[in-house]
Amino acid sequence: MSNRKAIAIIYAVMAAVFYAINMPLSKILLGSIPAVCMAGLLYLGAGIGMGILFLGHMKTVDKGEFLTREDLPYTVGMVVLDIAAPICLMYGLEHTTSANASLLNNFEIAATAVIALVIFGEAISKRLCIAIILVTISSILLSLEDISGLQFSWGSLLVLLAAVCWGFENNCTRKISSKNTYEIVTIKGICSGLGSLVTAVVIKESFPEIFSVLLAMLLGFVAYGLSIFFYIKAQHDLGAAKTSAYYAIAPFVGAFLSFLLLKEPFSLRYLTALLIMILGTVTATVDTLILHHQHLHTHTITHTHDGSTHTHQFTHSHDHKHFLREGNHEHTHSAWEEDHFHLSS
Repeated sequence: MSNRKAIAIIYAVMAAVFYAINMPLSKILLGSIPAVCMAGLLYLGAGIGMGILFLGHMKTVDKGEFLTREDLPYTVGMVVLDIAAPICLMYGLEHTTSANASLLNNFEIAATAVIALVIFGEAISKRLCIAIILVTISSILLSLEDISGLQFSWGSLLVLLAAVCWGFENNCTRKISSKNTYEIVTIKGICSGLGSLVTAVVIKESFPEIFSVLLAMLLGFVAYGLSIFFYIKAQHDLGAAKTSAYYAIAPFVGAFLSFLLLKEPFSLRYLTALLIMILGTVTATVDTLILHHQHLHTHTITHTHDGSTHTHQFTHSHDHKHFLREGNHEHTHSAWEEDHFHLSS
């Protein structure tokens, strides 16, 4: 393994760990910061931090990478959903355990895939269908407060609603993903953060002490901002599929930190849901790696032309000469290499 690949793996794991600390530390800070205000401060911290990185990166950005008017509907959708999702998550965290919320966040995988299929018409493989079913079963188990009476925990349901919002948001962001990532994350953080803070003022939440504000913004910069930054750095050398495979450890690291820092109790139902969630996450990760495997192929083409004038519909260059002949004639194009993706069922 090359040094660059090893460093990229470290970046991917750091991205996962930085995001994982969000649940237990947010749970602690919610003791002194109201839920909506907390959501706003987290995103605002990420947006300001990534904005500073964006300014340092500005000279290397191609003008074609900036968002345009055509991207506005998806950008607005991204911001609105990023206001709703963390608010639901923070309210959910107030009424469920941090460990539960960490695992329930994985429902975002299922939500994103189903929304992509139903609304955007994207294909879903058999493996991903199995992963969605497993993640959903685990989420139901985690959401049940009383199995005998089938009573659901409102806290868990709010975390699931946050995951659904982020599922929609992921699909909006995917539509503008070819544009500059730093700009997207900066807009996402600052606009969503300010939107949540305005909501907090409208519903008359009390404003926390400045020390708590700074802690929340610092947590947002690390858990959202730096997590995304290192995720992008890892993608550069690992590719999207392998980076997401390493990043999939985040919910389980979050659950472990919850038990370690908050001393939250284990239960048989939780352990069962944990095993099912691990199986579903592994299945989804394997699907991602297999679906996006990449091959470098060498192609050669031999074909026959009649004596009439003809044109070539290939974008590769070729060095053979053409002579107008009365009869059919055959020639072979020079070999060329093509790098493309394959999809598997």
